[in-house]
This record gives sequence, structure tokens and C-alpha cells, in this order.
Amino acid sequence: MLQAVIVDDEIKALQSLTWELTNFSDEINVIASFTNPHDALEYLEKNTPDCLFLDIEMPTMDGFQFIQKLTNKNFPVVITTAYNQYALKAIKNEALDYLLKPIDTDDLENTIAKIKKFNNKNFSVEKLEMAMLNFNSRSIHKRITLNTDGKLLFLESDEILYAESDGNYSTIFLTDGQKIVLTKKLKEVNELLPSDSFFRIHNSYIINLNKIKEFLKTDGYVVLKSNHKIPVSRQKKSDFLDLL
Repeated sequence: MLQAVIVDDEIKALQSLTWELTNFSDEINVIASFTNPHDALEYLEKNTPDCLFLDIEMPTMDGFQFIQKLTNKNFPVVITTAYNQYALKAIKNEALDYLLKPIDTDDLENTIAKIKKFNNKNFSVEKLEMAMLNFNSRSIHKRITLNTDGKLLFLESDEILYAESDGNYSTIFLTDGQKIVLTKKLKEVNELLPSDSFFRIHNSYIINLNKIKEFLKTDGYVVLKSNHKIPVSRQKKSDFLDLL
């Protein structure tokens, strides 16, 4: 069940919205409600609900000012108002959705679906970040043998940053700046690399998990310690989470 917070300066409007949310859907539980936006801000600094329903027309602080003052923005905001002229501004302020009072049942169901989708996506991102943090605490070094240019090349796992596909060829990028071109497809290279240190995070890339420095949630990239940006595909993200 979604845990919701409501902020509306009018007590009757707040009670009405609470009733609408709890009676129109069995998927929402209102855990806190506020008529004073300052009290709401203080509460949200220490608590993270699944969603926030926020009125726009408030005398001491309007809804958009409220959003700007939020220090914790790890939850979707749904604008609720009796006026439809705020729709564009709501979008510009990164609100997840916009509901007109009185709230229509179908509109509410659509909003709930958006909230659940948003939270599921963020949960996956958080899970991925935690997996990366846990992995970086490990120290795994295995020797890798590569056949290139008529010779066998022996490498430690820690020497490899990532591998990139180029059709029937692959290029391995090393920490010292060298590049090794192999006459192998990336799938074959992936089979040579230890699965506990390397992961094919994209159809065109395999990364050394020990070399991850950052994960850019919005852009969908990992940044390696070498500052190379590697894209994370949607399909591979799920496999990555299963692996870890």
C-alpha cells in the first residue's frame, strides 16, 4: 500500500481529499496531513512517503515555493488544485501529476499507476546503487589470458577498465591507457572475463565492476574511475541486479 502525505491549508479540503483517496482506492494510506506547510516541511525532512499530494493555493507559502524548499525530494509530488491554469507550471516544477478538485476516480487511478511506476523505478536504482557500494568493498584479482597478435597476453583483472564492441572485433581498455584489439565478438570476450568482476552492462560494453566511481541515475550511465561514461541498458540493468 502506498503511504501518502497531504498538504492543504484548508481543513475541509484536506479532509475531503483524505476521504477521496482512502475511499476511491484501497492502494493508498494517508499517514500524515498538514494545513501548515512549514510543519509539513519539517516532517518531510525526517520522513519519506511514497507520494505527496500538494495544494497550490496556500496563503503563507504556495505549492511551488513548497517544492523549492523541499530538502528531501525522493518521492513523487502530485499537485491538487481547483484551478487548471497551473498545469504547465506543475510540469516545470517536476511534479509527477496534476489533479483537479473534485478528483475524478479514473484520474486518481491513473495517478496511482504513475506513482507505483515511479517508485518501482527508483527502487531498482537504489538497489543498483547499494549493490555497487557492496561490490566496491570486495577485493578480487584474477589473471586473464588473451590471445592477440600471435602472442598470449596475461593481465590481472584490476588492469582492465572495460571492453567495447566493434562488430566482429572488440577493444579492451586498460588502466594505463593502452588499448587491446581482439578479433573476437564481445560475447566471446565476456566468456573470458571472470563474472564476479566483470559485467556486460550494455550490448556494446563490458565493465570492470571494481572500477565504478559513480552511477548517474537520471542519465543512465556509470562513470568509471578513469572518467569514462558507459551507458546502462534497461534490459541489462535487470540482469545486473539479479547477478548481484
